[in-house]
Amino acid sequence: MNRPLLLCLLLAPALASAQSTAKADSGRAALLQADMEWARAAASGKDIDKILSYWSDDAVVYPPGVAAVSGKAAIRAYVTTSLKAPFFSISWKPAQAVVAASGDLGYTMGSNEMTFADAKGKVTRSQGRYLTVWRRNGGGPWKCVVDLWNDSPFPAPPIQRPTVKPAPKKK
Repeated sequence: MNRPLLLCLLLAPALASAQSTAKADSGRAALLQADMEWARAAASGKDIDKILSYWSDDAVVYPPGVAAVSGKAAIRAYVTTSLKAPFFSISWKPAQAVVAASGDLGYTMGSNEMTFADAKGKVTRSQGRYLTVWRRNGGGPWKCVVDLWNDSPFPAPPIQRPTVKPAPKKK
């Protein structure tokens, strides 16, 4: 076997791997960018159509403590109601994005914060974590297909340590 051919055969997997890594890095960066842009649109709370544009038509949203919201029409109603609620605000910050080798499926996760008036009218701030699953069709824009979040657990109460009485001194 001639040397140039052998060299090509040996280098081909390394070059393919480098291209695959570059593609994955590019996909991750694009997905993080989409999530950050969505967060800015939601935080401004002004353009419902822009906010909704990040969900796919078949998306499912899983808010904590209530039933799932399925499909664009139901999500529109949920978002519209939320944005009209007194004192409502939302923000989130992605911490990580992962993209499948195929480049068409990924997820992001991070932290979030919502402010709203509770049932008694008291302004409440809820901090939590989120996970979103994204799909990309034919190199088009990333669309969120599953959106779920939860409240961070409350800090653990202090541990009550038993009182230890010193042993009586022997005389």
